[in-house]
Amino acid sequence: MSNTITLETIDYVAILAKLDLTPEEKLQAQKDMSNMLDYIDKLNELDTTGVEPMSHVFQVTNVFREDVVANGDDSAAILGNAPASKQGMFQVPRTVE
Repeated sequence: MSNTITLETIDYVAILAKLDLTPEEKLQAQKDMSNMLDYIDKLNELDTTGVEPMSHVFQVTNVFREDVVANGDDSAAILGNAPASKQGMFQVPRTVE
């Protein structure tokens, strides 16, 4: 199936991508985009019945570590380093009126 990409489409994509393409680059981009779409059409011809969708190419289950608190509540020690604190928070000079 031949996918036709017009130069107007290339101009539009170039504007969206903020690219300043020369006429030669536009022609090359037109060929490249047509080739990509032809390849996608070729992939769509494959028979995928019975193939389960996958979310990752490798068999992975839970790759995240357990969320465990390691250091506890050290807010009193942290506030001890502050030059001033008020109601359990750092007190800083006002910057906006």
